[in-house]
Amino acid sequence: EVQLVESGGGLVQVGGSLRLSCAASGFTFGDYNIGWFRQAPGKEREGVSCISSSEGTTYYGDSVKGRFTISSDSAKNTVYLQIESLKPEDTAVYYCAATGYYCSGSTMYYEYWGQGTQVTVSS
Repeated sequence: EVQLVESGGGLVQVGGSLRLSCAASGFTFGDYNIGWFRQAPGKEREGVSCISSSEGTTYYGDSVKGRFTISSDSAKNTVYLQIESLKPEDTAVYYCAATGYYCSGSTMYYEYWGQGTQVTVSS
């Protein structure tokens, strides 16, 4: 059974940092690219970052460049999203997802999804 389990969310103050984790199981980690998305209340799900498992190439959405860093640990089948200088507009449920296609900011290319972890930034 394919599983993606996010963790690491929470309530933080503006300017703080968090590290989100996405633990994958049930598939060959190196065969899939892993993306992070977020969805704020009343808004569409937004792609924020993706990492190519085979090459380690990383991609970021324009709104998070310079503050978010994606990385992976193949030994642990885990992808991380380090978030710095948190802003109130970063408040959202953060999801990780796996795609057998190229990294993309579009949800339609992702086959497997986690349940999400809430990030709330207080001002």
